[in-house]
Amino acid sequence: MEKKYIVELTDEERQKLSELISSGKSMARKLTRARILLKADSSPDGLNWSDGQISQALDVGRATVERVRKRLVEEGIESALNNQKPQRIYQRKLDGNGEAHLIALACNQSPEGYQRWTLRLLANRMIQLAYVNSISHETVRQTLKKTNLNLG
Repeated sequence: MEKKYIVELTDEERQKLSELISSGKSMARKLTRARILLKADSSPDGLNWSDGQISQALDVGRATVERVRKRLVEEGIESALNNQKPQRIYQRKLDGNGEAHLIALACNQSPEGYQRWTLRLLANRMIQLAYVNSISHETVRQTLKKTNLNLG
């Protein structure tokens, strides 16, 4: 199978990766990625190993080799060596106003028939009072933990 992403390192890049490996003062994942790039190098001075050979020699998955190779070609050497930040963006269920309502609710008297507030009771009451459309007990827990509020 022909490789889609061809790694061709310059002499400077090859030297930088070799120094990185020989110093051994980086994270293991970064060192493994550097070894992958050196072995995948298909320039005249490179080793030009196949993905299977690299994965077997370095004890990593073939997909890891392909992913590192792809990131080098598309994003550059620094991106290929370092961890990628998550691309996802979480939308908060509770803003500052919602947190204030939750804390005020948690500080009030618990509902009749209950000795104290539970996370699920608080979540349900927030929905009943129309402060939020939906909220999980886990979001309530994280918010209360963040504010150091103890229900017990």
